[in-house]
Amino acid sequence: MSDAVQTAGAKDIAGHEFLAFKLGAEEYGIDILKVQEIRGYEAVTRIANAPEFIKGVINLRGIIIPVVDMRIKFNLGEPVYDQFTVVIILNINGRVVGMVVDSVSDVTTLAPEQVKQAPEMGTAFSTEYMIGLGTIDERMLILVDIDKLMSSPEMGLIEQLAA
Repeated sequence: MSDAVQTAGAKDIAGHEFLAFKLGAEEYGIDILKVQEIRGYEAVTRIANAPEFIKGVINLRGIIIPVVDMRIKFNLGEPVYDQFTVVIILNINGRVVGMVVDSVSDVTTLAPEQVKQAPEMGTAFSTEYMIGLGTIDERMLILVDIDKLMSSPEMGLIEQLAA
């Protein structure tokens, strides 16, 4: 049963390109089609009473967008903002959101055999937001379902689609 599920999941993302980025020591990957642009980190305007992981908002060519710090969101230690820190601008269901990550590395295409099902484990990063694990030589990418994560009720950024 799980092999069929794994194969179906791998087929869904086979040939997809993923943007690889780092948070702490781990490398993650998101569907490149969700990425609108990548910008250097700049100061954000804080919003009162926003959750800690929402750093604030920035003005992106006249559009005010929320910025989420993924290191804070996943409890990966104190964020350090340096010359490598970037904001990945995402377009999720027509809503633009910024995501602060430690750095971006590259864009990679994964074949079905390079994608493995994620094991269930008690981590800060819920496996419900994982597509699987991508393997590239000695590297392992944690593939994130960024649509599901950003539109989750706990994020509160994107309205849930009415059923």
